[in-house]
Amino acid sequence: NILVIDDENEIRELLKIYLSNHGYKVSEASNGLDALSILDDNNINLILVDIMMPKLDGIEFVKKLRIYSAIPIIFISAKSEDMDKIFGLQVGADDYIAKPFNPLEVVSRVQSLLRRVEKYSAKTENNLKGIIEIGDLKLDTERCELYKGEILKKLTSYEYKILFMLMKNPSRVYTKAQIYENVWGKDYLGDENIIMVYISKIREKIEDNPKKPKYLKTIRGLGYRFENNV
Repeated sequence: NILVIDDENEIRELLKIYLSNHGYKVSEASNGLDALSILDDNNINLILVDIMMPKLDGIEFVKKLRIYSAIPIIFISAKSEDMDKIFGLQVGADDYIAKPFNPLEVVSRVQSLLRRVEKYSAKTENNLKGIIEIGDLKLDTERCELYKGEILKKLTSYEYKILFMLMKNPSRVYTKAQIYENVWGKDYLGDENIIMVYISKIREKIEDNPKKPKYLKTIRGLGYRFENNV
C-alpha cells in the first residue's frame, strides 16, 4: 500500500496509474495534514511525498512522522540541488527523486526500496545473538567485534560506531553530518577530514581492495552507503 502525497492532482493521478499497473494499492493526500490522518487509518508500506505543499509541507510531515515511524519515504520534489537532497535525507527520507521524473523510474525506486526493507527485516529477524551479517562480514553487536570471514578485525570505538550505524541500515545514504553527530554526539562544524580518515581506515579492514570498495560506497555530493547486495 503506497501513499502518494502531492498537491498537484496530475502528479497523484500519474503515479497512481503507474503504481496500480504494477500491483500496488495507492492512497492519496494533497497535503501533510491529510496524510497523517490517512496513516492513522491505513497500513501504509511506503510513502512518496512532495516537499512544497500547503498546510503541512513535506519536510515538516517527515519530521513529525519520524518521531514514531520508520516507514520508507521517498521525496519527489522540484527542488533538485544537492543541498536540497542532502537536507531531505537528513530529516529522514530514504531516497530523493527530482521533478520532472520518469514515472517508470519512480516505480523502479519504489520496488528497490521495498526489496531492501524486506530483505533487511528478514535478516534482522534471523540475526541471532546480535550479529549483523552482510557478505563475508559479521558484526557482533554484543561483543563489538568484526569478522571478515573467520578473521577478527580490530576496531577502535569510533570505527565500530560508524560501522554499526551503516551496517544496521544497509543501502541508506548517510551524510557526513549525520555520521559525525550520531557517532561523536556533537554538532557537525563542517570538518570533512575526520570522517574521511575513519572511512578510509574502515575500508582497509573490510574491503578486499580499499581503492575499489564493494561494501562502503561513496555517494558523490551526499555521503556514504553500506552496500547490501554483495
